[in-house]
Amino acid sequence: MRVVVTGGAGFIGSALVRHLVGEAGAEVLVIDKLTYAGNLDSLASVAGKPNFHFFRADVTDTAQMAAALASFCPDQVIHLAAESHVDRSIAEASAFVQSNIVGTFSILEATRAYWMGLSLLARTNFRFVHVSTDEVYGSLGDFDQFYETTAYDPSSPYAASKAASDHLAMAWHRTYGLPVVVSNCSNNYGPCQFPEKLIPLMVLNALSGKALPVYGQGQNIRDWLYVDDHVRALVLIASRGRPGRKYNVGGRNEQRNIDVVVSICALMDELHPAGMPHSQLIRFVVDRPGHDERYAIDAGRIECELGWQARENFASGLRKTVCWYLDNEWWWQPLRQQACGGERPGLLKEVV
Repeated sequence: MRVVVTGGAGFIGSALVRHLVGEAGAEVLVIDKLTYAGNLDSLASVAGKPNFHFFRADVTDTAQMAAALASFCPDQVIHLAAESHVDRSIAEASAFVQSNIVGTFSILEATRAYWMGLSLLARTNFRFVHVSTDEVYGSLGDFDQFYETTAYDPSSPYAASKAASDHLAMAWHRTYGLPVVVSNCSNNYGPCQFPEKLIPLMVLNALSGKALPVYGQGQNIRDWLYVDDHVRALVLIASRGRPGRKYNVGGRNEQRNIDVVVSICALMDELHPAGMPHSQLIRFVVDRPGHDERYAIDAGRIECELGWQARENFASGLRKTVCWYLDNEWWWQPLRQQACGGERPGLLKEVV
């Protein structure tokens, strides 16, 4: 199997590449621009393997994408390259429009041209997997869940840009026949996540005795998915997903943000005691605009059709994640200043 992974030096992308190159033995080409969130250190364990290839390029450059596909001759393209941080999208939306909308258009067009030149059998077996987010669906009430048929209602510039890219991907299937499959995942966590995201930010701030900033009163609820579980889902979707189909991928692990932070504090008290409970570092800060109240994924389709299930519950996955950050300072230390020095990027910091 020959697989192109766009955004393969990012958090989810690098986890997927490590699995494909290592356990699956696939021939993999990573295409990544290496922006602030792209990190070749996340690929260090597979970088020397003969079935790993890297091409530094901007996914918005259609000519470069076309040349890369023509040279590598993939059986699958898994498209993860995207700007993904909501706070950054509020502060500067233009990068999200370029990467997430224009970039998706570019890779779709390059892939369509490549796919049209394949034999009939190769065209039938080919897959383009567009990896998206549950944030396209907007905010839930107390009891509902997101289904693949849920209407889109994005709240942030990030979510809106991903919603647009989802529509582009599906349109390229319906109009041109490109065998596209779309996945919409819940909040990922695990090793090699950029330190501005909630869980690594809290772990590293707790480690250094800094404040643990929580938006509002921490009542917003997310469904948490361990990144290796997501990787297994993407491999199944790429190999057995039906073209024109969407698959929601969630961990069935709903947690309030404040409960996530308190759980991290308890693990830090156990694994790295500091002479006082780490929960004393929690500070409530002004909420961000358009902050969705609750997300929850119904993963029934991928569970029933493809036989996938999350292996990690939140407690087991969080312990693995905290331990990884405690053991891998070499990876995260150079990134800390890029991650706003331990603060939530781009927004007001007053205590409420």
